[in-house]
Amino acid sequence: MRPETREQYRIAVFALPATLFMLVMMAIPLGSVVWQSISDDTGLSLAAYAKIVQSNLFIRVTRTTLEIALGATLVAFFLGYPIAYFLAKQSTKRQTIWLIVILIPFWTSSLVKSFAFVVMLGHAGILNTFLGELGLGPYKMLFNRIGVMVGMSHFLVPFMVFPILTNLRSQPPELAKAAAIMGAGKFRIFRTVTFPLSLPGVVSGALLVFILALGFFIVPKLLGGRQDVMLSSLVDFYAREVFDFQMSSAIAVILMATALLAAFLLSKVRGGASILSKESS
Repeated sequence: MRPETREQYRIAVFALPATLFMLVMMAIPLGSVVWQSISDDTGLSLAAYAKIVQSNLFIRVTRTTLEIALGATLVAFFLGYPIAYFLAKQSTKRQTIWLIVILIPFWTSSLVKSFAFVVMLGHAGILNTFLGELGLGPYKMLFNRIGVMVGMSHFLVPFMVFPILTNLRSQPPELAKAAAIMGAGKFRIFRTVTFPLSLPGVVSGALLVFILALGFFIVPKLLGGRQDVMLSSLVDFYAREVFDFQMSSAIAVILMATALLAAFLLSKVRGGASILSKESS
């Protein structure tokens, strides 16, 4: 046996446990959801998908889901890009410290953080109390789109920061120096050199954030209002309230297909394939 073949077999043996784990824990359950969405007591049936297409509720909730996901992506971009740009200018030691700070949102669960935002954003919450001391407010920031955006952005900003930061750190510093020698100011260097080169990282981060935002459940449920129902809430409604598992599975499949489509687009973006563990185009 050639050494190359022996090495391939050795890698396959090490990858086998992870492959079996993914098959049992993800592929089989997802496959059962897909099968349940196209079958009922009589056999194969696309009744759930036909009902979804004809449902005004589904169309409205789908539009709301896309609006919230796109809105959260834009907020994450406007908050995340300055943070990534600031970190790219820091030394390695300071970057490490700031990255730990950025990762703080992951130290607690979304449920705990959502209840914390209820305390902060409520009518008599910390933020409105502070604004009241300044003679402002109170403002309604809870159980509406504002609360949803705040809660989701708090979790999603790091996913926007890291792809952009990786891109900014990989840019050759000689380009900015050459532009400065030619007489370009700092803003012009950013506008004509730094930002255009960072667009692959921006698009990768945006699609990654969008995919994650599509499946949010706890934050819209606790911080949103009746106008902020997302597809994940419909899955929960049909599964736990109506006990229509075919319908809930069909909605879950559509939600999963939307996320897979976004992931496919991500793999086609220069620099985005690395997030999906593929070679960059």
